[in-house]
Amino acid sequence: MGMSFELVVLAAASLWGFLQLVAAAQAANAQYGLRWAASPRDLEMPALKPIPGRIDRNFRNYMETFPFFAAAVLAAQATGVHNELTHWGSLAYLGGRIAYTALYICGIPLIRSLFWNIAAFGMLAVLAAPFVSH
Repeated sequence: MGMSFELVVLAAASLWGFLQLVAAAQAANAQYGLRWAASPRDLEMPALKPIPGRIDRNFRNYMETFPFFAAAVLAAQATGVHNELTHWGSLAYLGGRIAYTALYICGIPLIRSLFWNIAAFGMLAVLAAPFVSH
């Protein structure tokens, strides 16, 4: 028995999150240095420069939405609901988050918010699917 489409997208979204974690850590390490990276980080550091700061804030923003997406996919999986809402909603979440990342790191406002909303509505579609399918 293979994984459902929604679980495959969840796995891809997990990988996307991990890549963002690594990018944020490496961007901070590049600015602050290896001594800071290996330290207990007790000292206050200056704010991250614009690009590393965006990478970090984007990752933190992702971590605010990802648990809800994961819960929505797992709820759909547990109830056996796999339909257009879960399929397209999963794709909208992941695609929206990938586009949001690129736009945020490039410093493009407004349009990036559109993609945040696409991802959010995708997540809500997956979450709603078990409720409207029975």
